[in-house]
Amino acid sequence: MLYRNYGKTNEKISVLGFGCMRLPIIDGVSSNIDENQAIAMIRHSIDEGINYMDTAYPYHGTGAGTGGASEPFVAKVLKDGYREKVKLATKLPSWLIKTKEDMDKYLNEQLMRLETNYIDFYLVHALNANTWANLKELGINEFLDKAIKDGRIKHAGFSFHDKLPVFKEIVDYYDWSFCQIQYNYLDEYHQAGKEGLEYAAEKGLGIAVMEPLRGGKIANNLPKEIMSVFNSSEVKRTPVEWALRWIWDNPKVSVILSGMSSMEQVVENIKIASESEANTLNASEIGIIDEVKEIFKSRIKVNCTSCEYCMPCPVGVNIPQNFKFYNDSFLFDNPDSNIHDKEKHKKSYLGKIKEENRASACVECGKCEEHCPQFINIRDELKVVKSLFE
Repeated sequence: MLYRNYGKTNEKISVLGFGCMRLPIIDGVSSNIDENQAIAMIRHSIDEGINYMDTAYPYHGTGAGTGGASEPFVAKVLKDGYREKVKLATKLPSWLIKTKEDMDKYLNEQLMRLETNYIDFYLVHALNANTWANLKELGINEFLDKAIKDGRIKHAGFSFHDKLPVFKEIVDYYDWSFCQIQYNYLDEYHQAGKEGLEYAAEKGLGIAVMEPLRGGKIANNLPKEIMSVFNSSEVKRTPVEWALRWIWDNPKVSVILSGMSSMEQVVENIKIASESEANTLNASEIGIIDEVKEIFKSRIKVNCTSCEYCMPCPVGVNIPQNFKFYNDSFLFDNPDSNIHDKEKHKKSYLGKIKEENRASACVECGKCEEHCPQFINIRDELKVVKSLFE
């Protein structure tokens, strides 16, 4: 296993971290973790050198606002001396914080759930403009200072899901030790992106990368034309290895978090991690990834950059979200079928976008098109989304 410094923490952590949010489950029930299988996977990973264990309050939960099954399960895994072998990371559920006292309440509850006296790396979870404004008002900086001083946490950081300007504001607001961002070769300029990564690294923050495989979408069942590009390389690698190596090639990345759900994935990722030094991809290999990115871009149906200049919609349509589902349904469609898997994408769309935010709510007022820097015919494209999904 290879190790890197985690920013200003001066901690040495494994380049691969175990993300405990996609553990194997029984009967399709998220909260029903297959403990025998998951314990074997995680302890094998620790025995092989992984020393960064990442969980969070809601992981493997029911989505009802109560704590999920991941944290108590991690407590079981880390018995028998395994707690001393790892750096433990978990997260304050930012969206549940209504009062200043809530911050202490949840941290103390998490310490009990994890059966530990301290958390090595404590993150403020999934920050965006709204949660950040609330936490600032409630004194998040004072809470973190106190928790570090009294020893409940060693290092403070945050995970992020919003735009670059918000990210920079958060980085500059507090003396963070590390941050966690979504980053992969398709999301190089999404959310915090490459610019945010470099900005935080220059400030001395350790960088943890989540969604390195875009939830598995750039790892499995890729279009044939993309596989053809990968296979044209002199060095043969799986799509997983290409994606992970592209991230690890950046020396500013400290750790990649992988939500592994099978022993096969654990073994494969550990092997890749043990061979992925920074600055080792040559120009030809980087060119392979660039070519793959261009193919993905060519499959995009609507050239929406999610800038949100079209928002807010007067009637509540979430225009960028509608276009995201539309684009993703073609970006990652089954390469072995000439038939667009409409029902699968329709189910996802209807399940994740509220009725009042869907394309069918559009009244064709046209105000969005007046502000779109990409000059998209939004009204016409929303009709296509409606036809496809609704």
